[in-house]
Amino acid sequence: MAASFIGRRCGVHWITSHELAGSPLWAWLLTALLAAALLIAARLFLGLARTRLQQHPQGSARGGLAAALEILGRTSWLVLFLIAVLLAARITGVIAPWAVAASHLWFVLAALQVALWADRAIAVGLVRALVNRAGGRAVTAMLLALLLRIVLWAMTVLAMLDNLGVNVTALVASLGIGGVAVALAVQTILSDLFASIAIGLDKPFEVGDFIVFGAVAGSIEHIGLKTTRIRSLGGEQIVCSNTELLKQTIQNYKRMQQRRIVFGFTLAYRTPPDSVAAVPGIVRRQIETQDDTRFDRAHLASFGEHGLVFEAVYYVMLADYNRYMDIQQRINLGLLRELGAADIAFAVAEQHVRVSRERPHGATTEASRQP
Repeated sequence: MAASFIGRRCGVHWITSHELAGSPLWAWLLTALLAAALLIAARLFLGLARTRLQQHPQGSARGGLAAALEILGRTSWLVLFLIAVLLAARITGVIAPWAVAASHLWFVLAALQVALWADRAIAVGLVRALVNRAGGRAVTAMLLALLLRIVLWAMTVLAMLDNLGVNVTALVASLGIGGVAVALAVQTILSDLFASIAIGLDKPFEVGDFIVFGAVAGSIEHIGLKTTRIRSLGGEQIVCSNTELLKQTIQNYKRMQQRRIVFGFTLAYRTPPDSVAAVPGIVRRQIETQDDTRFDRAHLASFGEHGLVFEAVYYVMLADYNRYMDIQQRINLGLLRELGAADIAFAVAEQHVRVSRERPHGATTEASRQP
């Protein structure tokens, strides 16, 4: 009993009397215990967060917590261990001889961990914002995430080098010259890539939309990183670069909610005025009898070269072009029947030729001919 007590006293005396790197052994042991306690506390915190997330009800709040947990899952345990050791050493004071180096290491570790969290946040946030919520393309989200990650890690590395005393200004200047040369070499490719990102974010059209620009009309089949493929009405596939496509004025018929129709016809001049006055009502009746239409107006618009010009306007409450043509055909047939029943004739292009022949004593004979 006495021997064990004496042994423990000798061990304590040895620990308190010996030093390591200018600090007593007991301070290093306390640093190790404190670092272990901090690391365990961090693990318990993450475990508690997972448990609370599993108990949280479904909804948008759960989605936010799931994203936060996924970001925290990017925590590097090696970096966290080194941070815990540095923090414990700072509390116990054993790191005082290397305070300057420790401050640099502290900044590097903190910047590295924050960059890891931000890297994961970019990936999770873009997938949720572009793909899940906005219905965007996964390719666009991946490309944009890649560009943002490159910027993030470039800024992180530059911040670390600047903290370590490296002349970042000269380094950035030297890299800038090479970057300009590379950018000039791949200018067209980069412009198409950024145009693809613009299409994914702004969504002027999507796969399946029917668009018209210039002399091209067709449905979007594929939106790639460099080109967009369109299936034309004739059946052939048209490939257009994204940059050139965005320079055009694009008509997107897929998003048209209603179609405004203007059509006209010409009646003969011999039509009685009372019958002419009844024509707008006939046109309105024929339009309103059709489904999915909304009448706007019908008027005697002008006096044409060959007859009385009528103009009618109505709306088709559908975007489908074939349905519109079916409705227009039924309206035309109805006008033919009802105007014919009212003895109202359509105008026919006529040409009158007057021929004269001189006679003795200045008399003339005239004849008219109608082809």
